[in-house]
Amino acid sequence: MATIKDIADKANVSIATVSRVLNYDETLNVTDETRQRVFEAAEQLSYQLSSKKRRKRKFKIGLYYSYSLEEELNDTYYLSIRVALEKKLELEGLKMYRIRGGDSPEHLRSVDGIICLGFFIKEDIERIAAFQKPVVFIDSSPNEDLFDSVVIDFHKATRKVLNYLLELGHTRIAFIGGVDTDRHGNRYYDLRQEVFEQFLESKGLFRPNYLKIGGYNPKDGYILSKQLLELEERPTAVFVANDTIAVGLYKACSELGCRIPEDISVIGFNDISAAQFMMPPLTTIRLNTEFMGETAVTLMQERLMSGRDICLKVTIPTKLVVRESAREIECY
Repeated sequence: MATIKDIADKANVSIATVSRVLNYDETLNVTDETRQRVFEAAEQLSYQLSSKKRRKRKFKIGLYYSYSLEEELNDTYYLSIRVALEKKLELEGLKMYRIRGGDSPEHLRSVDGIICLGFFIKEDIERIAAFQKPVVFIDSSPNEDLFDSVVIDFHKATRKVLNYLLELGHTRIAFIGGVDTDRHGNRYYDLRQEVFEQFLESKGLFRPNYLKIGGYNPKDGYILSKQLLELEERPTAVFVANDTIAVGLYKACSELGCRIPEDISVIGFNDISAAQFMMPPLTTIRLNTEFMGETAVTLMQERLMSGRDICLKVTIPTKLVVRESAREIECY
């Protein structure tokens, strides 16, 4: 496991800067480029590539990312996939081309295939299809008849978390999640929220006031967590939609004198690099983001080499990584 010193050396910053960046310290005055360098160093040092370099035709792959640098830094889920994806392409000796929003089919004439990472609206997907290239989507599957895809089973992962909390004796369980909004103002609700509500309703345990929805960032995590913690009957456990929300929850708990896990258990989602350095270390769902990036490249290579015209959808399994932020309690 990489240490903070290892990350500091690779990113060429101080140990204190690494610690504050990984803990989303809002008072830290550094550039976004420095934050990105720290996050990338953490991902690269923990990245384990099992496959060896093989000799293949050197294709040129277009990379289409739907999100901004700021969004990537707020939730490093996509950053970890991107790092793995780009390292795999480099290892395989494949050329890379970063697709921009204004690129026309002429710009992509020399591109053999396209890998798309992020949240794409209908208009984006239609534009991607119009390029008439083999395409692999990561983290979504907009059309199984047209595109290959690499996805996570969010339903199964959410049930895994909730079953674990029930086994620990928790019945007062809260959820903090988010909503994606496209440039036209359309809102797309988190699948984890849907499963959370249905699962707990089936057990007679769902409480609407334990459901908090905002942004996928530490600031909203902090604000929404304070609302939960200030309830007269507060939850004994909180499941958050990503680990960066948990950073805000930890801050709220610290300010209100609420101990983790003695007073409240916390389970995150994504297993970002910072999760293992939080105090206490965060129990969370690992999404195998490195493998998602690798698999997307493998699918693309196989399709280009074989000429396959049948689309494939690969579902990557998740793992509950048990650390120290959740504990067993007596059943109420």
